Amino acid sequence: MKILVCISHVPDTTSKINFTEGDTKFDTNGVQFVINPNDEFGLTRAMWFKEKQGASVDVVNVGEADTEPTLRKALAIGADNAIRVNTPATDGFQVAKELAKVAQDGGYDLIIAGRESIDYNGGMVPGMLAKLIKANFVNTCVSLEVEGDKATAIREIDGGKETLTANLPLVIGGQKGLVEESDLKIPNMRGIMMARKKPLNVVEPVGADAKTKAEKFAKPAPKGEVKLVDKDNLDELIDLLHNDAKAI
Repeated sequence: MKILVCISHVPDTTSKINFTEGDTKFDTNGVQFVINPNDEFGLTRAMWFKEKQGASVDVVNVGEADTEPTLRKALAIGADNAIRVNTPATDGFQVAKELAKVAQDGGYDLIIAGRESIDYNGGMVPGMLAKLIKANFVNTCVSLEVEGDKATAIREIDGGKETLTANLPLVIGGQKGLVEESDLKIPNMRGIMMARKKPLNVVEPVGADAKTKAEKFAKPAPKGEVKLVDKDNLDELIDLLHNDAKAI
């Protein structure tokens, strides 16, 4: 089984976010970038298929040279090959088109993507990718098993979970639950050394046009001051909730 894992290069959630050029550009200075968490769950599941079923695992990212450390980390975790599409990721459709070309050229049986990236949270790429390559698709996937050319997936739905079966090729949008957080792999020294010798192939883009454009960014409004109320003064608390906060 050939597996392709789509990797997004995203800011660490602990990073302080700023914007430049009149709030039209994201300021990368001082920002630590990591593998998108939803993608990391998918990569870990792919490693399970590699260890248990002998699958081969490639990782792919749409981005410029600054994303290569993130791909190298994926190689250190255990991926066999890495592919970087040499173009900035500008919107979901553009990324999906670039990934579709890689997927078609590689003849993959299973493509694992995160259901969304934690920077833009668009949630568009996996579904559009599946449509472009005419593959089956399961989103919000929290469990995946593959036997032969058939997959069994469990996805979250409103109010519960749903079990689905599908033939390969299959695209999934994975998320927390696909593996346990305790199963996430941390690269060891041997993996880091081996990653330096594994191929990282840079391919030129097909030149897909973005369908959306970010005009401006804005931070959430700062939280207001906190007013403390003595635990024994319930009348004041009720008055504040009713007249000031309009919560009751």
